[in-house]
Amino acid sequence: MTSTNTPAPTQPTSIPVLRRILIYGVYVAVAIAVVGSIVGFVVDGGTGVLSALIGTAMSVAFMGITAGSILLANRVAGNESAIGGFFGIIMGGWLLKFVVFLVLLVLLQDRAWIQPMVLFFCIIAGVIGSLVVDAVVVMKSRMPYTSDVTLPPAPIDD
Repeated sequence: MTSTNTPAPTQPTSIPVLRRILIYGVYVAVAIAVVGSIVGFVVDGGTGVLSALIGTAMSVAFMGITAGSILLANRVAGNESAIGGFFGIIMGGWLLKFVVFLVLLVLLQDRAWIQPMVLFFCIIAGVIGSLVVDAVVVMKSRMPYTSDVTLPPAPIDD
């Protein structure tokens, strides 16, 4: 009877990193929502608060689409033959973000209940915050250089 030395399937090393990015991203979003709401209230009362919350929600949605698409792509593309599916999902996530952003710009344009500068600065704060979170989490992660590579067994010398 022969035994096979096939290792048990493991999750890609990027999954814990992406989960941490999502968790820290929520903290950043809460901070942006609180600070943005206070500034928005000072600038334009209830309209400023609503604009800050909408801008924060947009930032969270875009950050979630990015991390979620990578997590989904990791789950779908379990082997080398599905690498096209991996990149297709990632590109689809980016295109989805772009389309949603354009649709929201058109829908929110010239609305009386939106304070455009508060909305703009909350979106910018969300983008910068998510970039900082990405950089910090990736720099502090302990990912091996070889990532998810499985080496073949060593040959037996006679």
